[in-house]
Amino acid sequence: MIHRYPTIFELFTIPMPPTPLNATKSGYQLCVRLTPAAHSLALEELNLKSAMSGLLANKLQKLLMLSSHRRLLLSKLVHLGPHLGLSPNFRSRLCNDFPDKFKIVDTSYGRALELVNWDPELAVPLKSPQVNRGLIVDRPLKFKQLRLRKGLNIKRRHREFLMKFNELPYVCPYNTSLEDFAKSSMEAEKRACGVVREVLGMMVEKRTLIDHLTHFRKDFGLPNKLRAMIVRHPELFYVSVKGLRDSVFLVEGFDDKGVLLEKDESMVIRDKLMALVAEGKRLRRERRKASIYGTIVGACDNKHNDEDAGYDYDDGDYDDGFENLFDSEDSDLDYDFRDDDNESSELYANGGNGEFWTADVPLASCKNSGDESGDSEPW
Repeated sequence: MIHRYPTIFELFTIPMPPTPLNATKSGYQLCVRLTPAAHSLALEELNLKSAMSGLLANKLQKLLMLSSHRRLLLSKLVHLGPHLGLSPNFRSRLCNDFPDKFKIVDTSYGRALELVNWDPELAVPLKSPQVNRGLIVDRPLKFKQLRLRKGLNIKRRHREFLMKFNELPYVCPYNTSLEDFAKSSMEAEKRACGVVREVLGMMVEKRTLIDHLTHFRKDFGLPNKLRAMIVRHPELFYVSVKGLRDSVFLVEGFDDKGVLLEKDESMVIRDKLMALVAEGKRLRRERRKASIYGTIVGACDNKHNDEDAGYDYDDGDYDDGFENLFDSEDSDLDYDFRDDDNESSELYANGGNGEFWTADVPLASCKNSGDESGDSEPW
């Protein structure tokens, strides 16, 4: 695995300390470390996490303020932890570093995080996105309009329901509870949509799994048919069925092309890491391609074969289960060496079958023509 990511890890040797067993032998120990680029990226991420601890604590405090009992189980918060940008050890670190905001208590259902201080500055809902209607004169519209995503068509009855729903006064999810409204009323659904909107607004990528939200139905006062409510409001949420479990996206957090409008700083570091990994894959692809070209030319030209024998095209003498990358279905690398000839492309796809093609066809053609210099190429 270390050899698969040359831009992330690098190998080096250190002298082996002498022991009574090998006191007369001088050996070296093989060690691994981060490359300078990966090391600087890790330091940047570490500094960012320490600087964002206050912001992450505010997210947890806002979640507690949304709950009806001002208390959430830690076993439930674990599901939302990665989407909120929390570290895996937030239960032992972050939850104990801010005793003025919340504290950990023991309940009959397990350990929970309880709100200590209500912050009115945090009890402010998300601002409604500004809609650019593209009018020459800014004046009230004569007819009611419902802003939906491009290409989304809904039935007339559904459109009328959404227009009536948008005419209702806004319900602040921080200052109201489920008991303040009649069950199955439009006002209760207005509050539930506001809660889901606030939770998605705290996420790093403005999305999460619907299954994660169902864990907080009783805590946030959400309806039992939560997925049906989310699907019923395409002007606020987008449900993706890609994968084993459905995901819900906050529509106002993305543009018309599906690009996130505001990227979190942690996502910027992740993008840098992915770019570093992609660079390592590109280097491996070029080395593998050079190795294949060297095998083909070496089989037809003895002189080049002698020169290539002294050059090591392989990534290293190791066996980590990833050597045969061309036959591996789990590898996400794309070794598509485009060539004009189909036989050459098939040769590159099979990798290890290069000797078969060059031994029977190119060498025989060289012998029959009497040309030992190997000027004729197999393709």
